Amino acid sequence: MAKKITPSLPGPESITRRELSNGIVVLARENFSSPSIVVDADLRTGALWHGRDVAGLADFTGTALMRGTERLAFNEIYEQIESVGASLSVSAGTHTAGFYAKSLAEDLDLMLGLAADALRRPVFPEREIERLRGEILTRLQITANDTRDRALEAFYELAYPDHPYSIVEEGYPETVKALTRQQLIDFHKTNFGPRGMVVVVVGAVEASKAVDLVARHFGDWSNPAQTDQPALPALAPITAPRRTHVSLPGKAQADIVLGVPGPARSHPLFLTARLANNILGVFGMGGRIGHQVREKHGLAYYAASNLSGGYGPGPWYAYAGVNPGNIEKAVSLMQREIARFLARKVTPDEIADNKAQFIGRLPLGLETNEGVASTISSMELFDLGLDYLLRFPAMFNAITRDEIQTAARAFLSAENYVLATAGP
Repeated sequence: MAKKITPSLPGPESITRRELSNGIVVLARENFSSPSIVVDADLRTGALWHGRDVAGLADFTGTALMRGTERLAFNEIYEQIESVGASLSVSAGTHTAGFYAKSLAEDLDLMLGLAADALRRPVFPEREIERLRGEILTRLQITANDTRDRALEAFYELAYPDHPYSIVEEGYPETVKALTRQQLIDFHKTNFGPRGMVVVVVGAVEASKAVDLVARHFGDWSNPAQTDQPALPALAPITAPRRTHVSLPGKAQADIVLGVPGPARSHPLFLTARLANNILGVFGMGGRIGHQVREKHGLAYYAASNLSGGYGPGPWYAYAGVNPGNIEKAVSLMQREIARFLARKVTPDEIADNKAQFIGRLPLGLETNEGVASTISSMELFDLGLDYLLRFPAMFNAITRDEIQTAARAFLSAENYVLATAGP
């Protein structure tokens, strides 16, 4: 029998998509070149479903799901996982929660069974909840002394006032200390359910079998109490500079975050903005930002830019780690580079080089089951279509210099911006 050849880029011919009767969407792609499988699952719940007064509740709840179930205690869960050399974790962010598993293909049934127990039948043991609380508080203490984390936190506070994106997903020491076991139980009861859930399975298992196994463990799941996703509040435009500094005495480094709220993943300009960001602060050693601030003037340990597209208007910002005495010089160079980016179109060589990089690294990001699963998940969550990767090179190559300038001007500004710094 001839060996089955899987197309290099995932598409409609190689991705099986099925919707279960309870609303769960299952996507499976076969890959028999290695004996492993990866499961990447997302549920529609997260920090967006609660307010600042209970910040950290979704994160705490998601992590606590693996601390004990009706069938297995905490140590028994991990004994089963580790006995087959696998990994399984549950987490929760702002818009989604989910689980991630990696194992040999023969252990897919076991992994899905353990994940189903955690999501559907957790018991939130008091002793484990208190241990987990201590772990979260320790991580928050570490974050509180990190200049980059504090600059980013301050940036979100200024860029997204009175908005869910300004809330730290992991919470704050005072809110985490106050959360009760009953609040975790109630949040799980009213927000975790199958509606809107997406499960992606990639690896050495027949697609039909993968769908059947997901259906076996999750197909009868129902939760009439599951709440709908709250609407994101409108975000007021930035009409004047907003600046803040977080004082961290004794630090040898300061961090800078300079930017604005950017496009959502669904925005028609997102792909163009992504290319623009690559030119501005990613390509090579940090694009134009890195060249000016780090390479040419030697003011930064690192300097680059980042664009985070998601369900809502994720941030678009430049960042740098500098000697505290170089903050103003570095900020001035970053602002000048952004102003130049807005005033003049990128060069033909810049757009050609960056397009080649994006298109060239596309298959490299799909060499592993993890990369394929993550990409298929994004394609489903953001309604990009199963043929998105097949269309991507043509869409990307069609972007013009004029369109890059238009996308940059639609979001970036050298006059109206958010600047957050942290350091001594």
